[in-house]
Amino acid sequence: MEAEVIEAELVLPTYMSFKKIQMYDKYPKGQSRGRHWKHLKQILQAENYQNYPPDEPNYVNIESPPSMHPCKRICDITGFEAPYYDPRTNLRYANTEVFKLVRSLPNEYVQRYLALRNAAVVLK
Repeated sequence: MEAEVIEAELVLPTYMSFKKIQMYDKYPKGQSRGRHWKHLKQILQAENYQNYPPDEPNYVNIESPPSMHPCKRICDITGFEAPYYDPRTNLRYANTEVFKLVRSLPNEYVQRYLALRNAAVVLK
């Protein structure tokens, strides 16, 4: 039986369609394995930033004008977006549970939270 197989000289494909292809078969030596990320230096060389006006913000010029959009208001306690603020303590809060906590805080803690946000009022 073995002699018959050898004499037949069957030509088989290099891989079967139902088998997984090995990495060395898929990517022979010297070929890339997928997407390569460009470094900042490569981006700068390709973009010709010297042709842009100097006051236009880009990768090279990190000095940009201040944002025209208002900053997001963040809850001082939880860190979530805060649509409300307490007029008595000036702390921002996200929901009613946090509001109850804000109202129960002693004045010393309120001043510490405001100091973290650089909005502290110095009482004399």
